[in-house]
Amino acid sequence: MSQSDMPTMRSKRLGSELRRLRVARGLRVSQVAELLECGQPKISQIENGKRGIRQIDLTLLLDKYGATDEKYRQSLKQLARDVHKVDWWSSQGPLIHDTLRDYLTLESDSELVRSYEPTIIPGLLQTEAYMRQLFTLVRPAERVEALVDARMKRKELLEQHPGFKLCAIVDQLALHRIPGHPEQVVEQLRYLDEAGQRPNVMLQVVPLKAQLPVDQYVPFCLFTLRGDASIDVAWLEHATGGTLLEQRHDVQNYAQVWAALTAAALSPSDSRSCINDLVKEVRP
Repeated sequence: MSQSDMPTMRSKRLGSELRRLRVARGLRVSQVAELLECGQPKISQIENGKRGIRQIDLTLLLDKYGATDEKYRQSLKQLARDVHKVDWWSSQGPLIHDTLRDYLTLESDSELVRSYEPTIIPGLLQTEAYMRQLFTLVRPAERVEALVDARMKRKELLEQHPGFKLCAIVDQLALHRIPGHPEQVVEQLRYLDEAGQRPNVMLQVVPLKAQLPVDQYVPFCLFTLRGDASIDVAWLEHATGGTLLEQRHDVQNYAQVWAALTAAALSPSDSRSCINDLVKEVRP
């Protein structure tokens, strides 16, 4: 299989959505293949993300599947056009692994990211010094600078794309685990305080005294994909990479967890006060 035929995060998302529409309509692969006048393997490849789809064929499928909402149709058509879009991380080679590429694609394609981190500062809100300390602890030395550069590049979403919004919930424990000497700790805390004042950032801190179920202490992100606010996906982080959840009941479960975390966390203004109080404690 050539590189251009390899599944991408966008092609897998598109294929998954088309499969969901077909199944909901009660149609077999053979019936769809007959509509497009092609073999059944082609339909399977499209739904598995291993093959792109022409706009004319996509229009036929959306009509057949009863997808009439124009905003939704346009979002899928744009996704089909972007299947093999060349992103900035495409040139990074093996320094950026496939799981991170998938995450970066989701992040880049989103208009809203809701991120919960129980133990570290969210990537988009990290200082360069914090990143370097973090990567040095867990990554080979030869990869550290490339990973730092990639994460700094990601932060352009906040600085150069006003339509992008980040809602971040951070456990207070993460604020007490910032690595480095006191000056670096204060730098990171002040950066969080400044970020929380941006119009496209909402930052909340979960206080140490908050009572939450154990299963909510898991880092995750909810991505609202640009173009259609009805398409949300969840991303769970773990030691070996990440897992994408697209089934609506799974996403809804994490949306409920997010609501519980939001309720348990301090308000944005109180969160900034908490951060500034910690600055006073740490300041050398």
